[in-house]
Amino acid sequence: MENTRVLKKSAFIQTAPVGGPAGQPKFLNAALKIRTGLAPLRLLKELKIIEKGLGRTKGVRNAPRTIDLDILLYGDRVVRTEKLVIPHPRMFVRDFVIKPLSEII
Repeated sequence: MENTRVLKKSAFIQTAPVGGPAGQPKFLNAALKIRTGLAPLRLLKELKIIEKGLGRTKGVRNAPRTIDLDILLYGDRVVRTEKLVIPHPRMFVRDFVIKPLSEII
């Protein structure tokens, strides 16, 4: 991604799925801290391109998927649009987000 570099990365953790269809396997989670020159909505667009390139397709909500890239925070900015909400609205109630995020902050 142009004007973007990884500053820190967390370890990968396996967690039980939250919601979605019964009988799912564990999920693999991690977090990255990046520096980017991309605006939040442009960053989201680029992340969706990466997801698609790695085989992500639309499916059942919270079901297993190839990859799921989310923007949790963007500096101290607050974004509220139809396509993007930052800070991520559910990150503080999900251990699978908080644990990796705490490693990189």
